[in-house]
Amino acid sequence: MSRKGKVLVAMSGGIDSTITALMLHDQGYEVVGITMKTWDYASAGVSKKETGCCNLDSFNDARMAAVQHGFPHFVLDIRDEFGGAVIENFVDEYLAGRTPNPCVMCNTHIKWRALLKRADALNCDFIATGHYGIIQQHINDRYYISKGIDETKDQSYVLWGLQQDLLSRTLLPLGKYKKTQIRQMAIDYGYPELAKKSESYEICFVPDNDYRGFLKRNVAGLEEKVSGGNFIDKSGRVLGTHKGYPFYTIGQRKGLDIAFGKPVYVTAIDPDTNTVVLGDEDDLSQTQMVVGKMNMMKYDLITPGMEVITKIRYKDKGSLSNIYPDGAKVNVRFYENVKSIAPGQSAVFYEGDDVIGGGIIQRKLE
Repeated sequence: MSRKGKVLVAMSGGIDSTITALMLHDQGYEVVGITMKTWDYASAGVSKKETGCCNLDSFNDARMAAVQHGFPHFVLDIRDEFGGAVIENFVDEYLAGRTPNPCVMCNTHIKWRALLKRADALNCDFIATGHYGIIQQHINDRYYISKGIDETKDQSYVLWGLQQDLLSRTLLPLGKYKKTQIRQMAIDYGYPELAKKSESYEICFVPDNDYRGFLKRNVAGLEEKVSGGNFIDKSGRVLGTHKGYPFYTIGQRKGLDIAFGKPVYVTAIDPDTNTVVLGDEDDLSQTQMVVGKMNMMKYDLITPGMEVITKIRYKDKGSLSNIYPDGAKVNVRFYENVKSIAPGQSAVFYEGDDVIGGGIIQRKLE
């Protein structure tokens, strides 16, 4: 038994997870590799070859790395768990007129829980992934995530939903490295092909990056049910007809198939009336929002009026704001206007580089 403990490493076959496993192995951990199959594209009704976490070649790459370095590797089929939670939520959110973030849902409810369950079965002390973030423990004994030092790769935003029991047993060794260093490590380990391997930024179960097509294929009669709704302006005046409210997102400008002689944007979606509100870019700006389904990290409670940086999407730089607890929800007041607040997306609150907590945007407030 390793003096550092036994760790179950999620290995997709990509560079980040492979280097995570090899790094921990060299540091003296007893490593067990596991590759999770979440989805297969045959059931998606598209012809594109499987990529990323669901590619058979990637499974083989992960297994080969484990064999070459002398630690065991398993493949775990979690398609039923994944489909029941992540995909159903993805569809339900669009049908509710919101914009979901399936990667957050997957991390929070599926991947980490599935890993921890199998880690316990294999008597592992820890679980580890190739995400770029740093896990720390506050003086109050609570665990939290800080941003990885490589700001271009930091993934703390998509990990806000991890609860204390998961954080306390998770290792994220890549958080203290830049991506260029990880690529060099791959070369040094003798895997130059990994250093050149392309990375996928698509949703794994939407392989052609066409969520509208996915909805059409997976919701029987959807087009017939939602086509022919109205585009309206903020005063309620009908501007034209659209193809169905689930096929639009807040902030969308292209693909509206309606001409005004100036740019117009989707500013609101009402599934009850099948209407999509269009407006000017200024109409996207808000100074307040409500966030629910909270998970706290660094602190167990929010001090009313706490000043934080709030991110409302993955690539968002964040905006200075005050947050106020309101029962199970949090009211956010931004110092300046913030554009394209989309219900269904994640809001993550930072104190410097540290994640205080996060939740799901419920609605905007005027």
